[in-house]
Amino acid sequence: MSGTTDRTSHPDRVWSVADHMDDVLAKIRPLEPIELQLLDAQGCVLVEDVTVPIALPPFDNSSMDGYAVRVADVAGATEEYPAALTVVGDVAAGTGDLPTIGPGEAARIMTGAPLPPGAEAVVPVEWTDGGTGGGPAATMRAHSADPAGASGEVRVHRPVEARAHVRARGSDVTAGEPALAAGTVLGPPQIALLAAIGRGSVTVRPRPRVVIMGTGSELVPPGEPLGPGQIHDSNSFALTAAARDAGAIAYRVGAVTDDAETLRATIEDQLIRADLIVTSGGVSVGAYDVVKETLADLSGEEGSVEFRRLAMQPGKPQGFGLIGPDRTPLLALPGNPVSSYVSFELFVRPAIRTLMGLQDVHRFTERVRCTEDITSSPKGKRQFLRGRHDPVSGTVTPVGGAGSHLVKALAHANCLIAVPEDVTDIAAGDEVDVLLLG
Repeated sequence: MSGTTDRTSHPDRVWSVADHMDDVLAKIRPLEPIELQLLDAQGCVLVEDVTVPIALPPFDNSSMDGYAVRVADVAGATEEYPAALTVVGDVAAGTGDLPTIGPGEAARIMTGAPLPPGAEAVVPVEWTDGGTGGGPAATMRAHSADPAGASGEVRVHRPVEARAHVRARGSDVTAGEPALAAGTVLGPPQIALLAAIGRGSVTVRPRPRVVIMGTGSELVPPGEPLGPGQIHDSNSFALTAAARDAGAIAYRVGAVTDDAETLRATIEDQLIRADLIVTSGGVSVGAYDVVKETLADLSGEEGSVEFRRLAMQPGKPQGFGLIGPDRTPLLALPGNPVSSYVSFELFVRPAIRTLMGLQDVHRFTERVRCTEDITSSPKGKRQFLRGRHDPVSGTVTPVGGAGSHLVKALAHANCLIAVPEDVTDIAAGDEVDVLLLG
C-alpha cells in the first residue's frame, strides 16, 4: 500500500461532525469519465449534454389500431348511416410501402404505423365494423388469419376531426433539442430516451466500486450456528446494502478475524477492485481493535490512516485515510451496528456520491416537530437518534433508545433525529432537524 495523507490534527483533537465530513470530502475526487453501453450506464452520472439528432416520433404515426381515412369521407357517419369506404391495403408498424388514400378509400392501420399519404385522421377499429359488414368491431382479425381484411369494404360509424389519433412528427422532441443535461443520473426513463434517439453509448462517471469489510473474530455469517461468545455479522450486510442504495457497486468481504497481518493482506488484495474501502469495527481503544492497530502506523509509501474522536453519539471513533498506489480512500467505522450505520449515512454515503460526480451528496434534511420529550442528550456532542417521520403531520417520533446496539429500532426508523451539540433536552412540540433515510 502506498500514498500519504496529511495528518492535519493534534492526536488529542476532538473533531466536529462537520469538520470530519468536510475533510473526507475534500480528499475525494469524482471518478474519471468513461464511455459505456446504455445498460452498463444505468445508475451512472452523465458527463455530457445530449441533444436530439432526429425528431421523435420521426414521422406522423397512428396512436390506435384502426383505419386511416380522409375527414370528408366520414363526416356525418353514424351506426345507422355508416360511411362505406374501400380498403386499399394494410399499414403495419415498420412498413415503408404506403398506399395513397384517395376519396372514398381507407387503409387498415396499426398502432405506431406511419400515416399514409392522403390520410388525414385515424378511425379506431371500435368505431367501425372491422370489415365484417356487421355491428361495431371489438378488434381486428390477425392478418395471417384474414388476409382479405386488407381489402374489401369497411363501414365507419362515427366521424373524426383532422389529425385525430395521429401522433405528429416531433411531438415528443424535435431535432437539435436538448435531451439530457450533464449531471443527470441515468435511470430507466433516461435510458429509454437515449435508446429512442439512437444513442448506443454515453460518457458517464462509473458507479464506484466499494469494498465492505467487517472485522471481529466473534462474527459468524447469517445462516450458520453460533458458538460461545459469537454473534451474527450484520454490519457488513447492512453496509453493503447501504452502499448499493447509494449507487455503488458494492462487494462484501467476509468478516476478517482479529489478526493484524490477516487484515493487512485482505485490504491489499481488495485494493485492485476498490474505489473506496469501508471497514467496520476495531477502531476504538481496546486491546483487540485490529483495524486501528493495522492502519494507524502506516507511513510513507504505505499510506496513512488517521483515527479520530468525533463529538457525536453514536460513532465517536472514526478512521480515514488514502492508501495504496492509487490513494484509495478508506473509511474505518465503529463496530456497534447503529454506530456503523449512522457513520455510513453521514460520511460514507456522501463519499460515494462524490465519487459518482453528483452535486447533492447529502441526505435531505427537514425541520419537523418532535412528538415526545428527548432528555439527557450529551452536552458537547451531536446526537443522532432513530425516528419515525410522518410527512403528513410534519412530525417525528423517536424510535427505541439511544443504545448503539439496538438494531430493531433502526429497522423501524425512516430518519435520524439530529440533536445539536449545545442542546441537552428537547420538549415535545419543539422543532428538530431530521435526516430522511430514503
